[in-house]
This record gives sequence, structure tokens and C-alpha cells, in this order.
Amino acid sequence: MFNKNLKTLTKILSLSEAKNYLIIVSHIAPKPNSMRKYLLGGAGIIFSTLALTIISWVPSSNTITPAKIVTEDSLYNLHVSKIYNGAHLEQAGLRPEVFEKALTGFYNLKNSGKISAEKSILTIADMDQNSTKKRLWIIDLNKDSLLLNTWVAHGSRSGDDLATRFSDENDSYESSLGFYVTAEIYTGKHGRSLRLDGMDEGYNSNARKRSIVVHGAPYVSQGTINQLGRLGRSQGCPAVAPELANLVINTIEGKTVIFINGSTQSYTSKYLDTHLAANSIIGSRDSIMKVKDTLLTAKI
Repeated sequence: MFNKNLKTLTKILSLSEAKNYLIIVSHIAPKPNSMRKYLLGGAGIIFSTLALTIISWVPSSNTITPAKIVTEDSLYNLHVSKIYNGAHLEQAGLRPEVFEKALTGFYNLKNSGKISAEKSILTIADMDQNSTKKRLWIIDLNKDSLLLNTWVAHGSRSGDDLATRFSDENDSYESSLGFYVTAEIYTGKHGRSLRLDGMDEGYNSNARKRSIVVHGAPYVSQGTINQLGRLGRSQGCPAVAPELANLVINTIEGKTVIFINGSTQSYTSKYLDTHLAANSIIGSRDSIMKVKDTLLTAKI
């Protein structure tokens, strides 16, 4: 409110507008006692704006000009941008809005004790992109580094080249949206695989019952794309190329986050609370100022 009123006052008191106001007044033939009304009217506008500004202003022990006020939300946006740009995620095809959702969930899951406190690995699969694109990203958040960008399959009943349908029901053969936490490694019909636990009730909470796991599959390859014009499809699992399966599993195992994005179905999650995420990483006022100084000097 203070900034808004200050801008209004500045506009009214600008030299050019004050000059125009006087010119307008001087060119109007005044009636008896009308000049007093004009002067009182102009003074009234200025006085009202000053009053609003004074009422809205709250004194602070620290002198901070309005232009330098930094909010918690803006600091969080700077933090998100720092990682996004540092890891060169735009060049790798990951949209910033998808990354922000995934990162917000990561912090809220970590704050709630759902994931490893020591690891900083975030995996994102964007099902808004065609299967022929490398739509899986594995990111080290501590190092602002993209570790891997590759293909990932979706469920056979979710769509052909593009996934448009999602389900958490058993035998649906559809992919499920939302946040997952990686669990134990096992060896099954697809070889070495990684179990997943869904964190979003009603969207992916049946992942373990449905045997939704990370595994390698030969239909995730350039050869399949050349033959079919798309990747092969799974029974709902985020399958990767067989030659990369061990690398992917070894990198993301041990309670790290996977976020599967898709905007064709209404999806909500309690882990998408940006204010809660901002509070968890910024914290106290001293921490805010420290983060502000760090981020404002970074190349973001």
C-alpha cells in the first residue's frame, strides 16, 4: 500500500503535471469565488494523497527505501531462477513453470521428512511433451547441475506419442501424475528396478500396489522412434533406456523425489504450497537478508 500511494503522490506532484494543472486553471475564466474553489480542490487532492501515504506508512528501525524492499516470495523466485539457470535447464528443454512446481514439492517433502535429508536429487518427467523428446531430467540441486536428460516412456493407455490420460487405478495401464519418493531396489522381470511410493492421495498413492517402478525397457530407444514415430509404451511405469537403467537407478535411489507433470488432467497437491517451501528454505529475517545478498550478487 505504501508503494502504491507513493507512486500516486509522485505522479500528482511531478513537475510536468503540476505545470499542466496550473495552465488549465489559468485558462479558465473564473467566476466570482471560483478561483478559491480551484485552489482548494488542488490542495485537497494533494492533501488526501499525503494523508493516505502517511496512514499507510509504518515506521521501521531500519531505513529501507521502497525500491529495495524484497519479499519472501521474490527471494524464493530468485532462488528457483538461480538453480534453473545454473543447471542450464532451459537449454535442455525443461519449462521453468514445471521446474518450479517440482522444486516446490521437493522442499515441502524434505521439510515434512518424507525424503532423504542428505540427498539433493530431483527427477522430473514432463508428460506435456511428446515421447520422442527427452522429457526426463535428473538434477543435483546442491550443485545446480543437470546430471541426465533422456527419454522416458508413459503408459500404453495414456496415449500414443503424447500422454493425455492418467489414472491411479490398478490395471489401467496409464501413467500417474504427481510426486513420488524412490524406495528399494529389486530384481524383477525387467531386471534391476526401483520401487516408487506415490505421495499424492488419489493421483498416485496406489503406485506400489500397481508395481509402478523405474526400469529399463528396449522400446525406449531411437530405433523405436524411427520405426513407430514415438517411443514404446509401458504398463504405467516411467521406463527408461536399458543401457541407462543402472545409471538412473543408482543416481535417484534412496528416498529422492520424482515429479511426473501433466496439465491435461486437473491435478492438485498439498506439496505445491510455494509459501511453505519459501519459509522452509529462507526462514528467519537474518536468513532472508543473507539469501538476498547471495542471490542478488549471483548471475541469474
